[in-house]
Amino acid sequence: MGNFYTDLIKKDPRFKTTKPVNDMALLEPVTRKLVEQIIADAAKEGIKLMAFETFRSQVRQAKLFAQGAAKLKTVGVHHYGLACDLVKGIGGAPSWKGDFEFLGRLAKQHKMIWGGDWGKPGVKPRFYDGAHVQRSTVARQKSLFAGLVS
Repeated sequence: MGNFYTDLIKKDPRFKTTKPVNDMALLEPVTRKLVEQIIADAAKEGIKLMAFETFRSQVRQAKLFAQGAAKLKTVGVHHYGLACDLVKGIGGAPSWKGDFEFLGRLAKQHKMIWGGDWGKPGVKPRFYDGAHVQRSTVARQKSLFAGLVS
């Protein structure tokens, strides 16, 4: 018996892509539902959000790191369907401009971790990623990546 990662993500033809993948189907089902709720709640506030990156391959992560566009050399929970970058949709195009504190508030309402505080509200993170939400805690990631938890 497999899991979402081995049954779906590893078999996807985009598993080694260097391009961003915004396919909501590559989010683990509980994570997908929470992200959809965040998008719907933002829309109620007049903010259009779009999923910019759901799945990220290790190949893409290495490329982003080499370009200085990523702080991590090894891909994190995006690789497992447990994270999503939600950006503002302005005129149909993605935008990272402006304040993303609203996303932090919505993420917390839906029990997600926000990249603007990495789950430690009031503590300025070393790495601010205001458009990022994830379902796995940082403490749990090492076991997740080692295949010890699903």
